Amino acid sequence: MENELLIYNTLHRRKERFVPLHAPHVGMYVCGPTVYGDAHLGHARPAITFDILFRYLTHLGYKVRYVRNITDVGHLENDADEGEDKVAKKARLEQLEPMEVVQYYLNRYHKAMEALNVLSPSIEPHASGHIIEQIEFVQKILDAGYAYESEGSVYFDVEKYSKDHHYGVLSGRNIDDMLENTRELDGQSEKRRGADFALWKKAAPEHIMRWNSPWSVGFPGWHLECSAMGTKYLGEEFDIHGGGMDLIFPHHEAEIAQSCAGLGHDSVKYWMHNNMITINGQKMGKSLGNFITLDEFFTGNHKLLAQAYSPMTIRFFILQAHYRSTVDFSNEALQASEKGLERLLEGYARLQKLHAGKQSTVETAGLREKCEEAMCDDLNTPVVISHLFEALKAINLVHDGKETISQADLDELQSVFRLFVEEVLGLQTGESSASGLEAYKKAVDLLLNIRMDAKRNKDWATSDKIRNELTALGFDIKDTKDGFEWKL
Repeated sequence: MENELLIYNTLHRRKERFVPLHAPHVGMYVCGPTVYGDAHLGHARPAITFDILFRYLTHLGYKVRYVRNITDVGHLENDADEGEDKVAKKARLEQLEPMEVVQYYLNRYHKAMEALNVLSPSIEPHASGHIIEQIEFVQKILDAGYAYESEGSVYFDVEKYSKDHHYGVLSGRNIDDMLENTRELDGQSEKRRGADFALWKKAAPEHIMRWNSPWSVGFPGWHLECSAMGTKYLGEEFDIHGGGMDLIFPHHEAEIAQSCAGLGHDSVKYWMHNNMITINGQKMGKSLGNFITLDEFFTGNHKLLAQAYSPMTIRFFILQAHYRSTVDFSNEALQASEKGLERLLEGYARLQKLHAGKQSTVETAGLREKCEEAMCDDLNTPVVISHLFEALKAINLVHDGKETISQADLDELQSVFRLFVEEVLGLQTGESSASGLEAYKKAVDLLLNIRMDAKRNKDWATSDKIRNELTALGFDIKDTKDGFEWKL
């Protein structure tokens, strides 16, 4: 194709021509979720962003190995080196085994991703399944002289590394300022300096996730898993590493330092980061308690939601903004996306029913090239969508009998819409946007209202039958003083 794919490399802070290390093969690693709770809208954005990249690279003819990790150990509270493991804390509170928590929420995450039409990665490795690789990686860093052992834990020596390399290359942070701001911690912890980060932590007696290592019975640091698993599945050098921009520091900065220290060279050619979804100007996330889960979006069961929103409405909402721009949640914005998606899909359905004439009296040429050009310009999905909407004008004119289109132009138009609506943007056409979901929600509400009437009439057989059969289908139903609540 004529257009060259340009992607914004966070490392160099500029758009760069994409040239894979081993054409036609592309290695792509994306940081997946820490599985200790339901996926929320903030999880949907990186999943959809890198799903678009995966789809488009495949469309361009590359053979993509897409690795998306699952963090199920080592991610401590507040993204720090002290405190409780997030998964272990959830397990303790719910009196479950940690891997029971992981499996439950991972299953739910996969269902949410399937609903959003996010393609499965090529490999989905778990941090807990790669302890040996992480121990071996720690030893490489120790052997290179960029880490030290302290009281059974192993820490990365940021100051020593910075004498030979650039710590802060991704985030743009000044290492001298970081070291100066953390010197007050010197002597108050087992770290030499507050800026140092854990590669391996000795487990406290109450810590339930632990493994044997040469240094102690403990667990790996949060940052280490990506260096170890990226190397294992994509090699010591690979093309793309992605994630949300909240991971730039400390997670990805630490990962760059670890990999360079352990391997002797940089691993990643292109770093890509999507921006945040905010709510009232604040990042949406579990740590701030202001998140809305995807399940709540799909059912409408949240106080901030005016209605239910279909998975394709959520996907379209995210794709209407460039992946590097901030998106602020509001019901008005989602409702506008719902209407826009409905209009696009109605036009696409109308396109399938058009009949060709002898010649075209509408202008349809160049649509494929314009959409390709937008996608090659750092995955500019909003511009692709605008081109598709512009083409709807011609479709509607032909549909209304005001213009005609030749068979060749009709075939091309149908091909372009199929490519960009379904294959690249991943918009499923089988559902009627939120209108179908709203009808489904009203149907469930109707059944539960019939159940309430049965209870008031002491018709326990009907009441129990409705509840039991809905529960068997996967609905969680709770009676409240005002009536009922439900979720799927």
